[in-house]
Amino acid sequence: MTAIAINEREFARFQRFILDMAGITMSDAKKALVSGRLAKRLHHFGLDSYEAYFELLAGGHHPDETQVAVDLLTTNETYFFREARHFDLLREAAQASLDQRGGGPFRVWSAACSSGEEPYSIAMVLADVMGNAPWEVVASDISTRVLQRARVGHYPMERASHVPPDYLKRYCLKGIREQQGTLLVDRAIRQRVQFRQVNLNVQLPSDLGMFDVIFLRNVMIYFSADTKRHVVARVTSRLKPGAQFFIGHSESLHEISDAVQPVIPSVYRKAG
Repeated sequence: MTAIAINEREFARFQRFILDMAGITMSDAKKALVSGRLAKRLHHFGLDSYEAYFELLAGGHHPDETQVAVDLLTTNETYFFREARHFDLLREAAQASLDQRGGGPFRVWSAACSSGEEPYSIAMVLADVMGNAPWEVVASDISTRVLQRARVGHYPMERASHVPPDYLKRYCLKGIREQQGTLLVDRAIRQRVQFRQVNLNVQLPSDLGMFDVIFLRNVMIYFSADTKRHVVARVTSRLKPGAQFFIGHSESLHEISDAVQPVIPSVYRKAG
């Protein structure tokens, strides 16, 4: 397949496309990524330019293709138990909930879950701490492609280097023979995570409910300041009083939100 170059005008149109669809600000340095990821779609439709592919998307005759393009242009990379301190705090919050023996289930939302390592890490902690007590994990992403991978729960073993050894034994199956070098998250854990497609750039689903802990990590770096404000306002509106909100260590809510108060770097709490 001969590579087709993308020109500045075409790239600018796709920058606008992913900003409008997902709130993601794509830098000029991503030009090669855009052409590389969309080239197969041009080939699939027999098109000779990225302009023609953009017009195909805009024409509305291939509605499923819009989701394909969004999936291809959203970058997803993560691993299990990333930023361990957050999981220590999750454990403490789960234990406190267990001690209080409140009414409803302890609920955690992984709001940009990518390929699933984060929500499965959350579920392992809750299974360990809360056992048969009621708890729920909701995991969402804009990309149907990564959600499909996440539901399977099958990963290269190098993604699991931060998983506590006893969790590996209790909650993961080690691949053998042709699956050597991989792990499969145990079915009991996979069944406790509810995966759903959610676009944080628009109004959130009314049935999402309220949460005791929300993870929104390493996604705001792709948003403009205005988009950050809107997204954080939507997401923090789903925090219960006293709930915790985790963001990435390279991110900040300074001048973005006063709905939550800082506890330590990357950790916030809803008043109440």
